[in-house]
Amino acid sequence: MGAVDVAVIGAGPAGLTAAYLLGKAGYSVTVIERDPTYVGGISRTVEHQGFRFDIGGHRFFSKSKEVVDLWNELLPDDFIERPRMSRIYYEGKFYSYPLRAFEALANLGLWRSSLCMASYLKAKLRPNPNVRSFEDWVVNQFGWKLYSIFFKTYTEKVWGMPCDRMSADWAAQRIKGLSLGAAVLDGLKRSLGLNKRPNDGMQTKTLLESFRYPRLGPGMMWDAARDRVVEHGNRVLMGHALKQLRHDDATGRWVVQATDQAGEKVTINAGHVICSAPMRELAGRLHPLPQTLPQASALRYRDFLTVALMVRSPDLFPDNWIYIHDSKVKVGRVQNFRSWSPEMVPDPEIACVGLEYFCFEGDGLWSSSDDDLVALATREMATLGLLEPSQVEGGVVVRQEKAYPVYDDDYRDNVDAMREELEARHPTLHCVGRNGMHRYNNQDHAMMTAMLTVRNIQAGERVYDIWSVNEDAEYHEAGREGEQAALNSVRAVPTRIAA
Repeated sequence: MGAVDVAVIGAGPAGLTAAYLLGKAGYSVTVIERDPTYVGGISRTVEHQGFRFDIGGHRFFSKSKEVVDLWNELLPDDFIERPRMSRIYYEGKFYSYPLRAFEALANLGLWRSSLCMASYLKAKLRPNPNVRSFEDWVVNQFGWKLYSIFFKTYTEKVWGMPCDRMSADWAAQRIKGLSLGAAVLDGLKRSLGLNKRPNDGMQTKTLLESFRYPRLGPGMMWDAARDRVVEHGNRVLMGHALKQLRHDDATGRWVVQATDQAGEKVTINAGHVICSAPMRELAGRLHPLPQTLPQASALRYRDFLTVALMVRSPDLFPDNWIYIHDSKVKVGRVQNFRSWSPEMVPDPEIACVGLEYFCFEGDGLWSSSDDDLVALATREMATLGLLEPSQVEGGVVVRQEKAYPVYDDDYRDNVDAMREELEARHPTLHCVGRNGMHRYNNQDHAMMTAMLTVRNIQAGERVYDIWSVNEDAEYHEAGREGEQAALNSVRAVPTRIAA
């Protein structure tokens, strides 16, 4: 196929950002992407019979002006401003966030509300002095009753481990900045009309009241990036899976071998390789195999699937998404795609919702047939009282493997070992993005790792340490969009408590 300056493995946000910026700077680039149809990775938008599905829900918010400028450059006329509404569903009731005092009182009832406040006061007066787990930390902050209602069930669904085995350090990162007293006070003020100041992003990110969104979903951004890469005269090879990555010491260049769905082999000769594929997969395809292959092979991932239902109803609820804190069902969150963008749902008489299930590849949920999963989603929506089964006119399943890197006891040592070997032996091989670096970062952080990598390639040396993006960072973002140049937030992931 000939020689290029840079080969990019993976056409997600990190890979396409790198390919676009390199092409803009005059570099020749070839991108290989395993998916035959969609670019964008977990940020893609899947289309089925005119309906569009966002895989997980992606608000376009960043504190990096460079990232925001790039978004605007790629989609100058296609962003819409959307109101943010999300609620918690628990035992047939909806709870707004921020908490609204009168609404919570009415939903929980006087007796249960009294128990919640008594439990909260008990935790404040007599906190557990030996805090080791997520459960210990949250109970100390909010009391046992509120913990059991608003934290336990959903958290265990997402991560597949009991809360009393999750690290207290993770709890402190994940819920940092949220105060029950402040939330209730704010809700009380709003209920009484005493606080009409909009939440403009200067508070925690969870409280943002509106966000920007591409009118046809986040995949629209990455379709545009792919098109720009091609306009620069470069290639994006869809349906091509990486088979082997070999460094030719004689020439100092890389030989990248990929195979398309028909089994045809493609060979790319490149001066640099940028890889956003999972670190575990990269290690298994490097030749010769890295000494740290055992460490890389031990890296684990949490997987994810969406069951989209088309429902005969103008709209089922106004929320963008609803967190399901109900142990009677397996679903963790329900997306309402029309609330993300009306253009994602073509029929005004049909609502389209996506039920999100968190799982491990190969377990019972993941291995279920599509028909069984659509039937399960229909039953669970009926169990929750959100629809009648007779309203469902169709459904489709979208599986997303390796959605969340797992931060287990050994992950950091394993990642560091792999990183150190690659940087020492292969300075022209660059790992970027969520799975490429085994870091549960946001879309904008993945883009920033690619931006800094491009600068390193242009400089001919590692001027920027991309691993410092997100270091010592908070989960909740404060600040107007694009106001600050540095990215300093990261989605925290739980670790198990030490034995």
